[in-house]
Amino acid sequence: MSDNPKYIVVFKKNVTKEQIDKYADEVNNNGGKVTNVYESVLNGFAAHLPDSYFQSLQADDVIDYIGPYLPLFIHRLYS
Repeated sequence: MSDNPKYIVVFKKNVTKEQIDKYADEVNNNGGKVTNVYESVLNGFAAHLPDSYFQSLQADDVIDYIGPYLPLFIHRLYS
């Protein structure tokens, strides 16, 4: 597991899968680690990002937003 914080990186709708793959490779080559790629609901990926790369990625105009990765738990209630 990485010591870097984990984020969800969401790209703007017009960004292609090929562009996202390029960014994922850049993350992996700059000390980060992409853990999941999202293609149906979100246009982006989850990744551990070093602070230095987070800052440059956040300033890129193809990024819609970057938010903290928060696990989602679904509980079903029975009556």
